[in-house]
Formats: sequence, C-alpha cells, structure tokens
Amino acid sequence: MKQELIYEGKAKQLYASSNQGEVIIHYKDDATAFNGIKKASIENKGILNNAISTRIYRYLGEHGIRTHYLETLNESDQRCLAVTIIPLEVIVRNVAAGSFSKRLQVEEGTPLQHVVFELCYKNDDLGDPLINDDHALALGIATEADLAQIRAMTFSINQLLIQLFLQCSIELIDFKIEFGKTASGELVLADEISPDSCRLWDMESHEKLDKDRFRRDLGKVQEAYQEILDRLIGVLDK
Repeated sequence: MKQELIYEGKAKQLYASSNQGEVIIHYKDDATAFNGIKKASIENKGILNNAISTRIYRYLGEHGIRTHYLETLNESDQRCLAVTIIPLEVIVRNVAAGSFSKRLQVEEGTPLQHVVFELCYKNDDLGDPLINDDHALALGIATEADLAQIRAMTFSINQLLIQLFLQCSIELIDFKIEFGKTASGELVLADEISPDSCRLWDMESHEKLDKDRFRRDLGKVQEAYQEILDRLIGVLDK
C-alpha cells in the first residue's frame, strides 16, 4: 500500500510502502530538459514510461540482470525494492549524439568504433559533471569493487538492449542508467529505462523516438513514446 511521499524527482515520485524494504514509484507526466530549465507536462507520459520500463525491466530480469523492479501495480505505479542510489549517472554511447557530438565535434549519427562508457556525478547543483573512476573513488561515491561491477553490468545491459531494440527495428544510440544498493548491500539496476533516458532512432528513417523530440521542439512526443511501447509489445507480449 502506498504511504507517505519520500522524494519527488523530475519525472517520478517515490512513496513509502507498507511492505518493509519496498517503495512505490509513481511515474509523472512531467517532462524536463537541460537540468530542469525546460519544463512541460506531456499527456500520458507517465503511463507510457511505466509500461515501457516495466517491459524492459522484466526482459532484463529474465536475462539475469538484478534490478529493483518487483511488480507493476497500475498504469502509473511500480512496486520496487528500496535502494540507496549511488550518485552516479552511467552513460553508454553506441553512436555519436547529444553532448558527445557537441563536446568532441563528431557528427551526430556517426557509429562509434568503440562503445563509450561515461560516469557523471549525480548532483543537480553542479550540473551532473562528467567524472572518471578516480574522481568517484576520491569523493567516496563508490568503491573499486562497485565500479567494476557497475561497468560489467552496464555492458551486459547494453548488449541485451541492443538485441531487444534490434527486434523492434530501433537503433539504441545511447542511454543513461543508475544503480543502487539494497538493505543487504546487493548492487542492482534502479531508476527507469525509457525514452526519457535513452536515445532511440528508427532503423530505416532515423526518426527520433525519444526525449530529444521534447528537448529539440520536434513535436509528437507522446506519439513517439507510444510507438516505442507498441513495438516492445509486438516483440515481448507474445
């Protein structure tokens, strides 16, 4: 049962649960970009992201990835393990896009010769700066063992997501994930995986089917998210 509000982020609310060691995550319709500078509400975004993330987390769980996900309760809520989030945003880049293209002057859409693994310090006041392993260790954000496990899990997740989206005729350009630790100290994938946190392009037309439609004022954000969900349903809900 959903109890008091514990935390409210840009796109989700975290509620205490009557079940010990669990929380309830509510997906909102709010959309933000550029560290919260650009804001809007997109009809049914919370419902769509809940449905998309549900299917992706179930798929990853079936392939051996430990996550915080337990159950989808309704259109907007998930039951999840309570975790302490490690303040790192883990970014994987398969194709040049976004800030990578800007920083390094690589044309967007250029396939990368090597998968790029990036860490950002999860701190809104600092603008989530790019850091490396040594920074994370120096700040006490994570241990060497944590970082090694995060890296290994992240590359496994990347391969699984590439395979999944390939079946949906979608190219996985890049994505951001987060990790947390349960009360027992187990490292698990947390937060969400959705078009809010991934760049997803149609393989033939290269049409953007993700949050870039909101960031770049391309329009049809809800339609793009619905397209992602419909394709996942076609592959996973058989």
